[in-house]
Amino acid sequence: MQNGYYGVTGAMVTQFNKLDVISNNLANLNTPAFKRDDVVIGDFKRIFQEFQEEMPLKDNTKEASKFMNATIDRVPQIVEGYVKYEQGGIKNTGNTFDFALKRNDIFFMVETPQGIRLTQNGAFTLNNKGTLVTKEGFPVLPSTYFQNRQYVTLPDDGELRVDKSGNLYNREDEIGRLYIVQSDDVKSLLKEGANLFKFKSTDELTELDTGELVAQGFLETSNINPVYEMTNLIEANRMVEMYQKVMKSHMNDLNSEAISKLASTKA
Repeated sequence: MQNGYYGVTGAMVTQFNKLDVISNNLANLNTPAFKRDDVVIGDFKRIFQEFQEEMPLKDNTKEASKFMNATIDRVPQIVEGYVKYEQGGIKNTGNTFDFALKRNDIFFMVETPQGIRLTQNGAFTLNNKGTLVTKEGFPVLPSTYFQNRQYVTLPDDGELRVDKSGNLYNREDEIGRLYIVQSDDVKSLLKEGANLFKFKSTDELTELDTGELVAQGFLETSNINPVYEMTNLIEANRMVEMYQKVMKSHMNDLNSEAISKLASTKA
């Protein structure tokens, strides 16, 4: 069994997974308020050493097997994925239905077929019923939604205005407030498609109704740095090429040498 071959294969798969993350970041370069994904690459042995005292089973591995286990356990792998919540730039669009959040730990609430979700993408619009929705058609929730199950809706001749605290006005008449919440632990949020985040419990969210929260006519850009992502992309590609060369060496050179030596060995 060629332990080195399997180790290199595992390392190359890890780089493929990293390439997927980088490619997704670059694909969302122009997605409003998109937050960058990243990964932590480690190995099982390091993680085991950090947490072995918390594990219930002792290491009773035979001495003869320890070297092989240590070799396999050194294979690089993705041990954690996380989201960088640093705020992107704010750009003026002049669009009445564009809204930029001014903090990186606050979110709009929207209703999807899968349930209530959070988003920082404030590129909204009106549907044919006059309801404020996301580009995907998900209704944007007002602060009173859980009391009356009503959405933010404007009449045909309405003119929406939103102040810095998220209060909603139809011209000069106040009609409600956007449901803007702060996450007490952004690391607990689960990223979904369409720039949505799933939260575990409303107990982790705090509704905000005052302060510098939102700007109408502006959009937050993604926090992707294209130069940094391209550098990571090139580095990951080179790592894949390096691992491929090592795999070829194992399969061709080492195997050929082993076969030649075995064939020339006298019984």
